[in-house]
Amino acid sequence: MRYASPSPRLLSRLLCTLPQKLTNLQFQVRERVLKEARCWLTEYLHSARAIPFSHADSIVSNAPFSLSAFVAQIPFPPSVVGVDLKRIFRRFLTYHPLNEYDFFFESIGLPPSSSSSTAVSAYPSDFLSDDGLLLATASALVHYGFPWTKLGLLYREEPRIFSSGSDKLIPRLLTFEARGFHRACIIGICLAFPSALSADADPGGEIDHLFQYLNKVFLDFDLSQSVPENNVDIFLQVCRNIRVFYDLDSRKGTMRELMCKNLRKIFLELDAALIAQKLKFFINLGMEASEAGHFILKHADIFNTDLENPSILMPEYLKSIGLKKDNVATLSRSFPYVMGKNKLGNLPATLKAMNLHNWFLGKILNGNLQYLSPEFILTSSHDTSSEKRFRHGLERLKSARMNLFLDKKVEFLLSIGFGQNELTLRSASALQGPNDQLQGRFDCIQGLGIEYSMVCRMVNTKPIILKQCKNTFREKVDFLCNDMGFSLDYLYHFPAFLCFNLENRIRPRYKMLNWLKEHGLLNKSFSPSTILTYSERNFVTTLYRLHPAAPKQWLERHSYRVDRDGNQISLFSSRPVPKDQA
Repeated sequence: MRYASPSPRLLSRLLCTLPQKLTNLQFQVRERVLKEARCWLTEYLHSARAIPFSHADSIVSNAPFSLSAFVAQIPFPPSVVGVDLKRIFRRFLTYHPLNEYDFFFESIGLPPSSSSSTAVSAYPSDFLSDDGLLLATASALVHYGFPWTKLGLLYREEPRIFSSGSDKLIPRLLTFEARGFHRACIIGICLAFPSALSADADPGGEIDHLFQYLNKVFLDFDLSQSVPENNVDIFLQVCRNIRVFYDLDSRKGTMRELMCKNLRKIFLELDAALIAQKLKFFINLGMEASEAGHFILKHADIFNTDLENPSILMPEYLKSIGLKKDNVATLSRSFPYVMGKNKLGNLPATLKAMNLHNWFLGKILNGNLQYLSPEFILTSSHDTSSEKRFRHGLERLKSARMNLFLDKKVEFLLSIGFGQNELTLRSASALQGPNDQLQGRFDCIQGLGIEYSMVCRMVNTKPIILKQCKNTFREKVDFLCNDMGFSLDYLYHFPAFLCFNLENRIRPRYKMLNWLKEHGLLNKSFSPSTILTYSERNFVTTLYRLHPAAPKQWLERHSYRVDRDGNQISLFSSRPVPKDQA
């Protein structure tokens, strides 16, 4: 069985997560050369660039991508056995200066392929010693106790910290100690809340409010005593968990009281990713972010419930949560693409696809949390025949189309509320592009003011809609509403509108209709579903019926296509259309 090759975009993503291959060296000597290059560059930064040895060692040892990229550029001889590698390194740097910022930013924890490149572009020189403030700030933070490899957490969110200077940072850190926090705790706080080192320290300002918040959690409720005093990693984990709720707490302080009732459960046993997953589930159901934070703190048992992996089966699940049989039957007919098996983690999207999310959220807020328990879900998920048919159809489709990434497309459709059924397979086979791009286009359509359930219906009817870029959606919807005078509801009846080319079909045909109206030749209106679905021949025939001279006007002035340079080329004369006639 043959499969389609991975796209260049996917390959580039995979490659940027691996150090560069050393094709200029034999496999047997690569490890030795890398080791010697590491030692030599450390000595070079220390002796030639006047960087303290401990910092030079931290920079080179924690930058494997930059080290591999450096070695990969060197033209080694066919055999390096017995060769003076130091001489080769020295000669290479004579003509190819080392970009020390690449090494530095990777070593402090910034990704070598994205964040560091943005950071490096802000510095005109290749040499760290030319920016004494950056290195001095990093040195001061490390001497205080910050781990070198975690300084990137500060730089990623608040890069101005590294232009503050140690004369401002150290006194600020000491004021935090004066508040009663010990050093490891302060480091964890600053890494989780980088603004603590950059925001104005005015009385009653952001920093005062933050530390009053943290004082209640760490000191008043003795949380700091539950963490080993010098364990920065655990303090960082705890502070990250606190920040999840702190950022959600619009009424700063009200959520703090709830946190303190579940301190050890939430902050010492869980990580921020799990907390964020629970919050996302209820936010997707329709809760406000702050409301979701209060809700899961009030119902701490939710943290023991798997809201991601259990399987639900539509429409059986709808019956089990209280919908009448007649309503379930109506929903099954109206939303057949939603029916079938899915994950509980996709339940909010499934309910939004049927406009049931607000109804279900009301049930949850009224105390029916058992609807989310694995025990309850198991009682409504017994149909295995439909799952077998779906899996068989998926494998058959993958074999026929030789599509290695069809599983990903199905995964995307399930994530927006589709179920495991034949309609989902049909839509998946028509989709193109990575899942993040598909999700971005889906969100863009929804962001234009179209209801979630309508977008899902449009994708089911015309999945090729998601092949277009975001600007194209905006331009077509703008033309539909402002130039043609239709509401967004029209897309519910004619989603194929978004599939037609705006410049080569929609705009020219409506310009022609407007010309007919201006000359009193159009006595009836044509809906977009009629005028756009006509072939060119049928459209010209319709124009002739309206007036014998209309086809000539269309072919000479309105029938054109737009080339890649934006020029309008007449399909009748093959000449550019004058701008005053376009």
